[in-house]
Amino acid sequence: MRVGEAVGLPGLGQRGSVMAQSGLRILALVTDAFGGHGGIAQYNRDFLSALAGCDRVGDVIVLPRAAARLPDRMPSGVRQLRPVKGRFAYSFAALEKARAHRPFDVVFCGHLFMLPLAAVVAKLLNARLWVQVHGLEAWQNVPRLHRRLIESAMLVTSVSRYTRRRVLDWAAIDPARVKVLPNTVDPRYKPGSKPAYLIARHAAGGRKVLMTVSRLAASEQMKGQDRVIWALPRVLSEHPGAVYLIVGDGDDRPRLEALATETGVAENVQFAGLVPPEELPDYFRLADVFVMPSTCEGFGIVFLEAMATGIPVIGGNKDGSLDPLCDGVLGAAVDPEDDKELASAICTALATAPANVDRASRFKVQAFTEYLHALVWSKLTAPN
Repeated sequence: MRVGEAVGLPGLGQRGSVMAQSGLRILALVTDAFGGHGGIAQYNRDFLSALAGCDRVGDVIVLPRAAARLPDRMPSGVRQLRPVKGRFAYSFAALEKARAHRPFDVVFCGHLFMLPLAAVVAKLLNARLWVQVHGLEAWQNVPRLHRRLIESAMLVTSVSRYTRRRVLDWAAIDPARVKVLPNTVDPRYKPGSKPAYLIARHAAGGRKVLMTVSRLAASEQMKGQDRVIWALPRVLSEHPGAVYLIVGDGDDRPRLEALATETGVAENVQFAGLVPPEELPDYFRLADVFVMPSTCEGFGIVFLEAMATGIPVIGGNKDGSLDPLCDGVLGAAVDPEDDKELASAICTALATAPANVDRASRFKVQAFTEYLHALVWSKLTAPN
């Protein structure tokens, strides 16, 4: 029995000559996109919008697993279906939507965990498989099935060189089929003066402000807020009164609050919690330095946001953070596990007048779009 027959989808693979008639039709299976929150949702929004704008692409149908309320306007050429929660419900929905909206030329798998489903759908549709990898999920303990399936993909895109290298360590795939397509920075992030309302809110008048923006997840503990807290006594010896502002929330917050008390710096650490998206650019402008010494960063959009607002940036040198930092050219890359090196980098940044210049121009949406379109031309429109 064929797979299509086994799931009740006879004839699903009859694609026809779609591209010759109306451009490529692409089915995108993603965790979330339009209406979603977080770095992957933002990446997917940028990716799908740019993809639909390519003159070789006809329709892009998106099936997310999670989403908030859809925006009032969607990019031309993109249709996002109603999200379906739950692994099994989502799998059945993907098969049903594949049948209802066929034919498709390409199935885009937006997360490595979704690869088995995406591979089945691509096989049933007689479509090419495009896989996206982000970070930790593609670095270690990758199941054998996922390893085999990714090797069958026509194209794999990675947000960073580091993740690309990790994939090539365990996947027997032609390196030419694994491309780096980095994150982008929203144009809302640009240099500006410190906002008075945030200075008042955080009692930051006349004080140096260092800041980290990320979720506080007890299951991860990899962003490095604890390392900054450990380094803070050394920083305060040179910059008394400095305040460390932690933006974001999650179940790791109690541990970090306890650590600040234990280290004796609780009065200099403020937890801002979740902030409205419209205020986030101002939070970056409030800071004198952005610091996130992560050890497991796939890329780090927040580095781009900080650089675009013109403030100094400090990140780790052991993960995908090196890509937005451009190997230390656009921001300081330090050993995230060396407290003295981290403290020294923070003190140097606080003692240096910020350039107040956007340093993230190479990560603008236009550059991302141009490279993505080049990939479509070179990889998707070539004969099978």
